[in-house]
Amino acid sequence: MVKHSLKFLILALAVLHAGAALPTTAPAANHKSEANKFQVWRSDAVAALAARPDANSLATAAALGFTNSYAVPSAAPAALQLIARASELAPQNAAIGWLHLQLCAEAPGCDSREVAIVLRWVDPDNGAAWLSQLSSAHKDKDTIEVDRVLADMARGTRFDLYYNQIMVLMFDALSGVRRELPGGVVASDTAKLTALAGVANGEVIPPLSPLIDSCRESTNFSERRDDCLKLAKIMQRGDTVIVQMVGFGIEKRLVPPDSKEARSLAERRRLLEWRLGAAGKLDSSILPWTQNARARTRLAQMRLRPREEDVCIALLREHKMALEPAENHR
Repeated sequence: MVKHSLKFLILALAVLHAGAALPTTAPAANHKSEANKFQVWRSDAVAALAARPDANSLATAAALGFTNSYAVPSAAPAALQLIARASELAPQNAAIGWLHLQLCAEAPGCDSREVAIVLRWVDPDNGAAWLSQLSSAHKDKDTIEVDRVLADMARGTRFDLYYNQIMVLMFDALSGVRRELPGGVVASDTAKLTALAGVANGEVIPPLSPLIDSCRESTNFSERRDDCLKLAKIMQRGDTVIVQMVGFGIEKRLVPPDSKEARSLAERRRLLEWRLGAAGKLDSSILPWTQNARARTRLAQMRLRPREEDVCIALLREHKMALEPAENHR
């Protein structure tokens, strides 16, 4: 149930992040034609970006190329080579390091341990950098290793997936090769942001179920329970809404249901959901010819603010909208 609800949230966020509604269903033949055009656009984008010497272009080529590996497994090794080159060119870039870790963790035969160690060295305060190691320990049912990794994660001060940074990075890289790509496909800023949101939601957000399951089992381990509570509070300040939601969910299971803490959690979660929905309505209700301007506004806020919730707040303030729901809607 948790897995399905998280997938639903991710799909919903793809629309809200991009600042545009998904297109309505088209006839099958037209849908196939559009899909083919997108495949050609993506292949051309990967080739154009891979020919560039900068880390951001190579990372974007890797991300776009890796999305094709689900249908064409042979695409994964090429994408891993690209992201490895990007990491070598920008060894201190935590966002590229995170993307490298996620692609490696998803690719068969890729050992992510060294990539994770590098990321923890670059950004030691980010507890999320331990997720791949936690997943391995949980899969192996190694409770001692699970406890150790959770303790390390709880020592962090942040839980970041670098979502906004990676979205901006990919958007700018694609803009740099726009003249080399087919016209009429992913041509507008809105379409570009929507396409990249699909890539980011599939590759930047890692599986969180091992963490959820490990903390659900913490009722049998008092030290693990304390670490999970610490980690949950860190996650509630995370840079992505899904991380915040998981943080609320973990703490909810570890506090008495009728306690002051549980009521505070429920209120903060409702507020976050309301802000996300209100900011999304700003984009979904606009006239078609103003969508590009709104997409650029959202992107500008993403450049300034690494946290998604802060972007929502900034958009609401810009439109002089309330930051909290009316009392009768709570």
